[in-house]
Amino acid sequence: MELRVLKYFLTVAQEESFSRAAEKLHLSQPTLSRQLKDLEDEFGKQLLVREPRRILLTEDGQLLRRRAEEILSLVDKTTGELLRNAEISGDIRIGAGESIHFGQIMEVAQRLRQKHPGLRFHIVTGDGSTTMTRLDRGLIDFAFVYGKLDPAKYQELPLPVHDRWVLFLRADDELAQQDVIRAEDLWQRPLLFSRQTLSASTHGDELLNWLQKPLAELNIAGSYTLLYNATLMVKEGMGYAISFDELINTTGTNLCTRPLEPAIFAEPSIAWKKNAVFSKASQAFLAALQERFTL
Repeated sequence: MELRVLKYFLTVAQEESFSRAAEKLHLSQPTLSRQLKDLEDEFGKQLLVREPRRILLTEDGQLLRRRAEEILSLVDKTTGELLRNAEISGDIRIGAGESIHFGQIMEVAQRLRQKHPGLRFHIVTGDGSTTMTRLDRGLIDFAFVYGKLDPAKYQELPLPVHDRWVLFLRADDELAQQDVIRAEDLWQRPLLFSRQTLSASTHGDELLNWLQKPLAELNIAGSYTLLYNATLMVKEGMGYAISFDELINTTGTNLCTRPLEPAIFAEPSIAWKKNAVFSKASQAFLAALQERFTL
C-alpha cells in the first residue's frame, strides 16, 4: 500500500469522479483507474462502486477513506516537523562596502542566528569591484553593493534605503563655514575619491554627474578603499573626501561633514550569482532577506 496510491484513492473519493480526480492529479483517466483496481486486488475487496454519473464507496472503501485521511495527515505533520527541526548551520559569507544601512542586513542575520545558532556570518569588506570579483569566484555568497549589475549574471534584491553623499573636510577649512557644498566649490580643490567612484558603471556615476566635469578636469589628489583611512588623509590636509554620510563619527575631531547640494543618493542592493547553488544556510538567509525587504 503506497502513500501515492492512497492519495489517488482519497482524491477519487472526494471528487466522486475518475475524470475530475485524474485532472486534479494530472494523470490520465485509464492510469488512475488501473491504479485503484490494483489497490482493490491487493486487498481482495471492492472499494468503489462505479455508477454512470458518480463513484461511491463501499463499506470497506469508507473504512479505507478514514484510515487514509489519518495516515496522510500524520505523514504531512511528521514531514513538517522534521523540516522545521532540520538543523540549519554553516557559514554565510557576505562581501560589503561601507554603509550605515548594512546594519539592517545584520539585523536580519542576527534574527536568523537566534533561530539557528549553528550559523556563522563572515563579512568581507571591500569596494564594489573587489566584492563582485569575490562573488564571481565563489569566495562569498552575497554582495552588498551599489551600481548597475548585469542581469544575465546576477540576481539582486534592491533595498528600500539610500545613502546620501557628503563632503568630509577639516573643521578649520573655509568650506566648513558653508551649510552645503555645490559642485563649483570643488572644481579647483584637491579631491579624494573612493576607488569604486573612479571605476566605470558604479555608484560613482551620479557623483560625477553632480560634479559636472570629467575626471580629467578635476584635481584628484588620491583615492581610498576604506573611508577611515581617507579621513586620515583629510586630517593631514591632503584633500577633501567625498563619501556616504554617517560612516565616521567626527565629534571631538578636527573633521566635519557638509551635505552636497543638490542632494544625491546611492541605493544599495543584495546580489548573488544567477543560478547559484546555495547551501541550506544560504537559502535560509536569502529567504529571510526577501521576507524583510520585499514589499
